[in-house]
Amino acid sequence: MNLIKRVVFSLLFLVICFNIQAQSGKDVKITGVVIDQETKQPLEYATVAFRNSKDNSVVTGGITDMDGKFNIPVPVGVYNVSFEYISFKKQTIQNKNLSKNTNLGTVILALDTESLAEVEIIAEKTTVDIRLDKKIYNVGQDLTVSGGTVSDVLDNVPSVSVDIEGNVALRGNDNVTILINGKPSGLVGLNSTEALNQLPADAIERVEVITSPSARYDAEGTGGILNIILRRSKLQGFNGSITANGGYPNMAGVSGNINYRTGDFNFFNTTGYSYRESPGKSSTETDYFNYEFDDDGNIINDLPDTYLNEYRDFDRISKGINTNLGVEWYITDNTSVTGAVFYKNNDNSSNTTNNIFEVDNLGNILNETLRFDPETEDDKTMQYSLNFNKQFDTPGHVLTFDFQYEDTSEDENSLITENGLDTETVRTLEGQEELLLQADYVLPLGEDSQFEFGYRGNFNTLDTDYTLAFKENNEFVIDTDVSNNLIYKEHINAVYTQYGSKIKDKFSYLLGLRMESTSVTIDQVTSNDYEKKDYLGFFPTVNLGYEISEDQSVMLGFNRRIRRPRSRYINPFPSRSSSTNLFQGNPDLDPSYSSALDLGYLNELGKVTLNSSVYYQHSTDVFTFISEATGETVVIGGTEIPVIKRSPINLATNDRYGFEFTTTYKPTKKWSMNGNFNFYNSITRGDYNGINFDADNLSWFVRFNNKVTLPAEVEWQTRLMYRGPEEDAQNKTDGMFYCSLAFSKEIFNKNASLTLNVNDVFNSMKRSTLSTTDTYISDSEYQRRQRSFNLAFTYRFNQQKKRQERGEGGGDGDDMDFEG
Repeated sequence: MNLIKRVVFSLLFLVICFNIQAQSGKDVKITGVVIDQETKQPLEYATVAFRNSKDNSVVTGGITDMDGKFNIPVPVGVYNVSFEYISFKKQTIQNKNLSKNTNLGTVILALDTESLAEVEIIAEKTTVDIRLDKKIYNVGQDLTVSGGTVSDVLDNVPSVSVDIEGNVALRGNDNVTILINGKPSGLVGLNSTEALNQLPADAIERVEVITSPSARYDAEGTGGILNIILRRSKLQGFNGSITANGGYPNMAGVSGNINYRTGDFNFFNTTGYSYRESPGKSSTETDYFNYEFDDDGNIINDLPDTYLNEYRDFDRISKGINTNLGVEWYITDNTSVTGAVFYKNNDNSSNTTNNIFEVDNLGNILNETLRFDPETEDDKTMQYSLNFNKQFDTPGHVLTFDFQYEDTSEDENSLITENGLDTETVRTLEGQEELLLQADYVLPLGEDSQFEFGYRGNFNTLDTDYTLAFKENNEFVIDTDVSNNLIYKEHINAVYTQYGSKIKDKFSYLLGLRMESTSVTIDQVTSNDYEKKDYLGFFPTVNLGYEISEDQSVMLGFNRRIRRPRSRYINPFPSRSSSTNLFQGNPDLDPSYSSALDLGYLNELGKVTLNSSVYYQHSTDVFTFISEATGETVVIGGTEIPVIKRSPINLATNDRYGFEFTTTYKPTKKWSMNGNFNFYNSITRGDYNGINFDADNLSWFVRFNNKVTLPAEVEWQTRLMYRGPEEDAQNKTDGMFYCSLAFSKEIFNKNASLTLNVNDVFNSMKRSTLSTTDTYISDSEYQRRQRSFNLAFTYRFNQQKKRQERGEGGGDGDDMDFEG
């Protein structure tokens, strides 16, 4: 029975009950709430029936609202009160004497797994759910991510984009906080780009896109928050699924998630192994301006330019295993404890081949150098987590405690050769320990309001030991000017409070304030440089919502956020894959602060749903990557070539404003479409070392998905993406288009599916950039990975392919919940 049929049935039921009730005498008000036993979530459209205790005939009744609540006038008498919801076990209160206004309290319904297996599922859960402070993207229906990774999933989420290097951005802002089940996690790790490529897409249930985070969340992430929710079954007994995939370029993997729920315990596990080869390439053609200067910095001699062309081939191999094992213990119906252990072990390698050519102004080759950088990387993560959840008698009255400890290590080694001769070795040993303590308390106030407060402590220590050695007289000699041991400590203590309410079921608001105290120590042990920074920040949040009608609503959000430097940004040790182009972090980076305003509009027009927003953000001390000559040179083929360094700095202010909309359209049961368009302008104002870095960057991206069911029940999905050109003070980047296809077929009586997807059909995911400075002009092209083919087989046991619609915000409408 789909949602529309349930609503029609419920309305008819109410009409009949009203007619019966109109003939009765004195009425009393009977109230209460119906919730799901496992999720503790309210059940909307649950049926409440009051039957005559003698002949069991229906006297009156009603249905629950979106919060699971009911308020039904009932004639004075003795009744058998029954509570029913599709696929749940019926609950009945026998011989209840109702002579005055009565609150029946919380009624808990449990899943009926036998009836669930017999339900014919017609309504398919929609892709995007809207909340007051977030959008919830349900992953299960996307064929193009089957057998893929988390990065593939995120690149298909509205408002989210993944660039050519795998960096995640939200509305074009790359400062995004990625959480797993609402908390920082070893699943993301030290290098989020590589870690997200290790987690299988099939382990994800949904992604929450939070562009206007409430005070409950960390203030980190000026672009917003992506909260990845992992799958966990609610069914009794043993159930799960397993997926195996293989493809070209060489890739293979197997992943599975299983649940075993019995009595008061639920055991769960998600495990995956993957092997992936990702060949890529880049080219850089640079024109160096050669000048001689006098003591005052004036040019006294314009020498002939030097032309250097560098072509790189990347052969990356990533393989590893990760597993998440845990148990939930339901001490009582309202109290549970969950413990989990996560382990990840990745063995990666990357062979970078650089062909460097010095040419004259006519393109004739003067010198040639072959540089080879084979890097091996061993990553390990161990994480322990414990959660305590106490649900009080009043729905929404919750107390939770979280403890999480994580230990991560990376060991990177390179032996670099030039023209077949060993020249240098590079080793980076990185270890990180992170402790998380969190407590949250939510107290409902009346029927439509709630108060919340909490604490979170993040205590992080990052230890990086970097060693660079050059070969001299057949021996490797450590470069003491560069080799160093960096110990970076970051301790954050935060408290928050927030209050939310609904007024006449039309207007909702959530007001919050968060305070974060941050203490940072930067200890460069080898060079004996030490610095300590302490800063205190207050971060107000405001989220408002107004329901114009059943089909239209408006949302307004304001928040203040912080961007702290990531480990890569503060790491002062330069990359060595190129001898002429280096990336080097800046340990003296300060945090950047931003204030953002977001105005959203939602309208459901029959089969079309439009969700749009206009946003503005002002940031100070923003991080900007600049390229500049280091003053050092390297000799290539007898010619001295300047070494260029790219580093982040705090550069003045940035104003970002934009407009985006997401629309969905389902013309028929077998055909659905959705599109996402994001247009933004980024204005940077700042000066550095006498150079003006003012830049206006107007850009946009558009994404379109089309899904149709072909004959023989073959599902075909097409995804198109175009990212517009970008420009800043030094760089102009061309636009980029790519296309992905997927085909899926249910087999084995719909207990399994076979999916073929083709990523980047036209092999067009390439970034082309022109960089201009006072000392050089550089034209480059970069392709991280080429077109790929992947075939995935998924088998489900004791599961349904599609979950029935249970009134959990399954439509695209806005239920104005405040979920923190």
